[in-house]
Amino acid sequence: MAYRRTPAVQARLDAQAGLIVQAATKVLSRGGYAALSMAAVAAEAGVATGTVYKNFASKTDLISAVFRKVVAGEVAAVAEAGADGTAVERVTAAVETFAGRALKNPKLAYVLLVEPVDTVVDSERLTFRLAFAEVFESAVADGVSRGELPPQDSKLSAAALVGALGEVLVGPLADASQGESVVPELIAFAVRALGVRAHPGVLRARPEQGVSYADT
Repeated sequence: MAYRRTPAVQARLDAQAGLIVQAATKVLSRGGYAALSMAAVAAEAGVATGTVYKNFASKTDLISAVFRKVVAGEVAAVAEAGADGTAVERVTAAVETFAGRALKNPKLAYVLLVEPVDTVVDSERLTFRLAFAEVFESAVADGVSRGELPPQDSKLSAAALVGALGEVLVGPLADASQGESVVPELIAFAVRALGVRAHPGVLRARPEQGVSYADT
């Protein structure tokens, strides 16, 4: 008869894996992908290196778990921020949340958005880029249908926005001193790209939703 884990045992294992993912997130936040090793994560988590390997067979498996946890939270925050209002308000709030939260923890955001990693993690990155794009696509499609935005392919526009945001953030994430003015500029760019003339009121969105990368 095959051994079945009791709910208590499974809960304990899940909690241990969660602790390791949290520790790996802290290591990435300080030193980026190059600083991540199973030994460094074990030290951060206060467990044996073998315990890390017991939960995650490789560095790739571990960083994939970090990626899924952190970026899923970011997608949810962006979706919440861009859920209501006119098309311009929704896009403005989504851009401000996407960029503003990334800039609060630039080292970790750089790892998750642009730092060269292996192909397995790249596939995770693509999945979440598509999820971010869906948030913008919904806002653009609704804006077009209500006549708030000029006719356009909402899927293409959303993908272009997410691509542009990631590309523009490369510099500010690498040099935090550049971050102060980049968010309003990104908002103005996004609004112009969708065919709406930006005005001063567009440059400030609603307050950011929830916590940032740094709080995960």
